[in-house]
Amino acid sequence: MSAPGVRLGRVSFAWRPRPLLVTLLLAAAAFLLFCLSIGAGDFPIALPRVIGTLAGRGERVDEFVIMDLRLPRALAGLVVGIALGTSGAITQSIARNPLASPDVLGITQGAGAVAVLLLTVSGGTTAAVAGSVGVPAAALAGGLGTGLLVYLLAWRRGIDGFRLILIGISVSALMQALTTWLLVTADITDVARAQAWLIGSLDGRGWAEVKVALGCTLVLLVVVAGTAFQFRPLHFGDEVAAGLGVRYSLVRAVMLLCAVLLAGAAVSAAGPVPFVALVAPQAAMRLARCPTPPLAASGLLGALLLIGADLVARTVLPVGLPVGVVTAAIGGPFLVYLLVRANLRRVA
Repeated sequence: MSAPGVRLGRVSFAWRPRPLLVTLLLAAAAFLLFCLSIGAGDFPIALPRVIGTLAGRGERVDEFVIMDLRLPRALAGLVVGIALGTSGAITQSIARNPLASPDVLGITQGAGAVAVLLLTVSGGTTAAVAGSVGVPAAALAGGLGTGLLVYLLAWRRGIDGFRLILIGISVSALMQALTTWLLVTADITDVARAQAWLIGSLDGRGWAEVKVALGCTLVLLVVVAGTAFQFRPLHFGDEVAAGLGVRYSLVRAVMLLCAVLLAGAAVSAAGPVPFVALVAPQAAMRLARCPTPPLAASGLLGALLLIGADLVARTVLPVGLPVGVVTAAIGGPFLVYLLVRANLRRVA
């Protein structure tokens, strides 16, 4: 049964209540987990006090603990999760393949390699001079350069999803090899800094890192929202999109550029956190029962996954671990599930 159509002036769209309901529930769950993450710690703060402090009605001691100490970390998890989930939804929609996430395409590895280059080759002095903005800027530049390289190498009168993934895996291996070489040849002190950053962590994140990622993510999400209406017909093929008057090559390039920059912004704030961009769009697609990954729900589920993983790493596990270890433990089995499911479909 097809979804009923709704027309507002010159704009018409299909009314699907389930994706909207799922998006609203994910937004509420993400906000609740965000507040719980802020309240958890050696000095626990109850949920009503957290919400009251965020609304500007908290006590002075709560304001100090929340606004100065805990809010940057929680906000970094929220922003990074939304950026990774949205980026994964875009890349998987363009490639029409559930494996086409920024992790697999080498975008996060490229961002990490350039950031490690900044931290190690110059002995960390360049990063010190540039302040906390140096590494985030390097990660953004690395992610953008790697994404453009993958896109250009995969372009053959259009983008084929299978070819895009193969080239992305090759570029990812190249960037990982470059990162390993930099770590082997660098000073041990700089290696320790780079290795801690490469795992993917929210530890010690302050307002400087959050402001860069938040500003970039907000701008890119506005562009994605403005292009999403023209992006949807691309799911039916270039011929259908062209028949509807969509400049599919331009729309695809703009959305892919936004996906690359979103992944770079996420890596700039938390390092290359693995598997969030892979798991969130596929889980959101199944929850919303959509044929393609929904953008808003994917971003919110990415935030829910990352904040939840960070909360588990800080409070449930006996030893505090970086959030990247927890997301890898979740995403690894999910990747195996996707591979097995794809093989079963081919056999059938």
